[in-house]
Amino acid sequence: MTTLTDSPIETGLGHKIVTMLTAGAFATVAFDFFGQSLSPGLGFASLAPVPLANQVIQTLTGAPFEPGAQFLHYMAGMIAYPGGWLFLAEPLRRRVLPDFPWLGAAVIYGVALWVFALFIMASLIAGNPPFLGFTGITWVALIGHVLFAVVAAYVARRREG
Repeated sequence: MTTLTDSPIETGLGHKIVTMLTAGAFATVAFDFFGQSLSPGLGFASLAPVPLANQVIQTLTGAPFEPGAQFLHYMAGMIAYPGGWLFLAEPLRRRVLPDFPWLGAAVIYGVALWVFALFIMASLIAGNPPFLGFTGITWVALIGHVLFAVVAAYVARRREG
């Protein structure tokens, strides 16, 4: 008799994709809530991921495109960033440093996401100063990306066992 736990969706690529999307959804909500509500509510900088994505689009195409910027932000949060954890960072941690805590690895992954977002995307592609000039938004973005990675890793860990 086949049970739900024997289903290929529970153990295969389909399960991983659902995990990635679930982790991405929770992590994106945490990132956006922190960066656009909690941080400015406490008197710190507000994150602006969609305007940054629009800058990238404008640099690459010559014209801004708000719907594309929204899409880019959510695809990064729902697919690229959690997929990087689930299919790259976490398997690498398990293979190379299996005794290293997942939480520590998630924090390191969050810092890597921050470097990618604020140096590669914001600076090298969009033309802003490196790390947006190390202003208040820089440090809010660091906390936001680490929070994103920790939430995504936690959700993935809960779903993957």
